[in-house]
Amino acid sequence: MKEIRTTFMDAAAVASYVDDTPLKVPGLADLHKMATVLLEEQAASPAYILVVGAGGGMEIKAMAQLRPDWRFLGVDPSPPMLDIARRTTSLYADRVEYLLGTVDRAPNGPFDGATCFLTLHFLGISERLQILRDIRHRLSPGSSLIVAHHTAPGEDAQTWLARSVAFARGSGSRTEQVIASSKAMADRMPLLSPVEEVASFKDAGFSNPTLFYAGLSFRGWVMTNV
Repeated sequence: MKEIRTTFMDAAAVASYVDDTPLKVPGLADLHKMATVLLEEQAASPAYILVVGAGGGMEIKAMAQLRPDWRFLGVDPSPPMLDIARRTTSLYADRVEYLLGTVDRAPNGPFDGATCFLTLHFLGISERLQILRDIRHRLSPGSSLIVAHHTAPGEDAQTWLARSVAFARGSGSRTEQVIASSKAMADRMPLLSPVEEVASFKDAGFSNPTLFYAGLSFRGWVMTNV
């Protein structure tokens, strides 16, 4: 886990993040569009949206394009990732603010909705629960949280991770390279099953967590702050 987090602090290692991530996450652009649709069901207009793990800025850019009446606060602990996010969202700089750090440093809001993409799969259950609770405490009643990340949808998490690795590498990937990469991911990421995911959302105080997105080892849920 420490190795993964250190990678995101290395400007050279994350330089191609915006180009690489859509190749790794099935339907990433549509995921961002779906998140916007789900958030706007409950969000006020104009809305103030909290984006946790905002490095790269891709989801903020997508939402800002679709909803010109929304403002955003993006939170991320990685300076180089936030630098990328600022460049990615430069056209919307008047509506976007970034905060270096974790969500517990964010203002209390209340925010009209929140997202947390490609982040929770790096965290153990206790840290994950704390972040989910920190997000919920900053949301207005009835607003939505959208999350998406790697899960362990079957008994063998590595099998599903291998499928995601093969998707990212494209056809013709060497099997031994896919297996080695997926094993390293399985060893380093504390993945939960979908049932465990839902239980963690409820433990954090959210209601009605509902699956809306599935792409190989990735899953996405929408839930409500009660």
